[in-house]
Amino acid sequence: MSRFVDRVTIHVAAGNGGHGCSSVHREKFKPLGGPDGGNGGNGGSVRLVVDPQVHTLLDFHFRPHAKASNGKPGAGDNRDGATGDDLVLQVPDGTVVLDGDGKILADLVGDGTTFEAAQGGRGGLGNASLASKARKAPGFALLGEEGQHRDLVLELKSVADVGLVGFPSAGKSSLVSVLSAAKPKIADYPFTTLAPNLGVVQTAGEVFTIADVPGLIPGASTGRGLGLEFLRHLERCAVLAHVVDCATLEPGRDPISDIDALEAELAAYQPALDTDHSLGDLAERPRVVILNKVDVPDAADLADLVEPELAQRGWPVFRISAVTHQGLKELTFALAKMVVDYRESHPKPQPRRQVIRPKAVDEAGFSVTPDPAVEGGFIVRGTRPERWIAQTQFDNDEAVGYLADRLNRLGVEDELVRLGAEPGAPVTIGDVSFDWEPMTPMGDDVPVTGRGTDIRLDRNERIGAAERKQARRLRRGMPDSDEDGEQGVR
Repeated sequence: MSRFVDRVTIHVAAGNGGHGCSSVHREKFKPLGGPDGGNGGNGGSVRLVVDPQVHTLLDFHFRPHAKASNGKPGAGDNRDGATGDDLVLQVPDGTVVLDGDGKILADLVGDGTTFEAAQGGRGGLGNASLASKARKAPGFALLGEEGQHRDLVLELKSVADVGLVGFPSAGKSSLVSVLSAAKPKIADYPFTTLAPNLGVVQTAGEVFTIADVPGLIPGASTGRGLGLEFLRHLERCAVLAHVVDCATLEPGRDPISDIDALEAELAAYQPALDTDHSLGDLAERPRVVILNKVDVPDAADLADLVEPELAQRGWPVFRISAVTHQGLKELTFALAKMVVDYRESHPKPQPRRQVIRPKAVDEAGFSVTPDPAVEGGFIVRGTRPERWIAQTQFDNDEAVGYLADRLNRLGVEDELVRLGAEPGAPVTIGDVSFDWEPMTPMGDDVPVTGRGTDIRLDRNERIGAAERKQARRLRRGMPDSDEDGEQGVR
């Protein structure tokens, strides 16, 4: 049994960027040929693309998690890592993308319209790209950035030309079944239709779509019944057709009161897309009234009574019977004409270009504020400092020194001094907290030391070449070089 799903929550994750490579070129007679570590590849992004062959969000209902592939790490000999493949997710035409707070991020209308749901992480730079006057052969590389993770809500707003509205059991599904090839469920009890049914209607030279929205009742605009679940499918309809049951036996109901009640709900409903393709408010859409079930004698008499009053409102009125097909031909041609008139006055929606709106940042690109949870501590916020923290190998002293130089050039240390930070004050950037020590001198003034080391840092657990040689001599049972005095030279 097929299911119609028009609202889902998906969890998208872009691919992580590959790590940069720290490598030194070596060949015969040229053991130290300079750094040749390649850059890591960028991670793949997750993109939503409108596909006219997709009509429901059912696939996302069963598979809500989507992740793009990661970028490959760089390698020696200046070989960059491969870029991760983008993950393309097909969505129906008319899909609206919202964030967790209900803010609209994109309105996907038109074949091929694309929205980047999650951006892939950037690959880290290899040591060949980090070489400079101060660091001719860096002994470190930058780590790849983590891909973006987001929780998104997808809502489908049906793209139909005519929307049928009416009370439950008014005959909307029956009308769709006789006007098109659609086969919706039809039964003699309320709320038979639990999902919108779309049908394609063909007339002489014209083709338009018609949507059967589940039955509305008073209070639908506030969530009563199935109102809020499916009223959004009327937002894109160019023409609204009231389907009225003239043969109802419920007390207190008649065609005029039914239409007035539905009009009140349409007026009270607040669409998420107020100016969707210049359609205007629901209350301003063209109307047509369909008096159904006139094959019943009492229903025909009631239609005779209410038709003049409805005509005074300026709405076209049609008397039909979905069972005997009475009046269907006239109704079909009238709906086709109204749709054609609308299309002539409103251009066809074109695929929308994705608009990128960068967030405004200050000139410094960072901010330093006192840490409310730690006495004497500070928190550094900013896109660049937080990205640099994520790219740093903290088990490599040279990489930590490079990070300190970048933060110093950005002005973080000057701002900490201005705010009265004392040496050893706890500073937090992103997910990393450390005790701040002024890193002076910096840049070109730093004496060159071994690869992977930085003389400005007290801790250095890296084993040097001399220590490794001494340990090898001790393992072989040779005399200690310090005691030997000749350091093993024969």
